Amino acid sequence: MFGIIVIVIIIAAFLLMAVVLIQAPKGGGLGAGFGGGGGANMMGGVQRTSDLLERATWGLMAFILVASVVSVMFIESGNQGYQVDSSEGTELMKQIQDRPE
Repeated sequence: MFGIIVIVIIIAAFLLMAVVLIQAPKGGGLGAGFGGGGGANMMGGVQRTSDLLERATWGLMAFILVASVVSVMFIESGNQGYQVDSSEGTELMKQIQDRPE
């Protein structure tokens, strides 16, 4: 189940990148200082498209956030790491110290 959620998150991330790249810049920044920040997105039906893309951006971002938090519940909680027995560690230290140089 964890693998499926990760794949869905990756697909949503690629969709989010595509939606962000499709959006037209909204003025401000360096472009507006040089006369490029007119009201171009108000002409025709472009404003509605802009609103749709903005909502898609926020929706995909929220989905990725929630899916990432939910995916933690599906991580197997077995032995997550290698545990060294203290007697093994002590024995290894003695071997290292007794080694001739």
